Amino acid sequence: MSSIVIDVSDLRSYEGECVKDLASFLEKRLDGTVTASKKEVTLAFEEGKEASRSCLRLLLRKFLHQADLKEELRVISGGENSFTIKERKVYSE
Repeated sequence: MSSIVIDVSDLRSYEGECVKDLASFLEKRLDGTVTASKKEVTLAFEEGKEASRSCLRLLLRKFLHQADLKEELRVISGGENSFTIKERKVYSE
């Protein structure tokens, strides 16, 4: 059984239920177990049914777009078997 961890600590500061919404969004679209905690969402897959990293990244970006958070947050790789949802840096002129 393989697992992927998504760090959502920056997502918590936006509109209270975002972490639960992300967990339910992923649960509907993936063939695995989704577990949400305060700072991370863990995806567990059975052998042979893992989702590719590009598919997971695309789903995370779709969620940010549907929640109108694409301008404030971005998805980056957190290393092997992990992703991080980080706040975008705002540059002022």
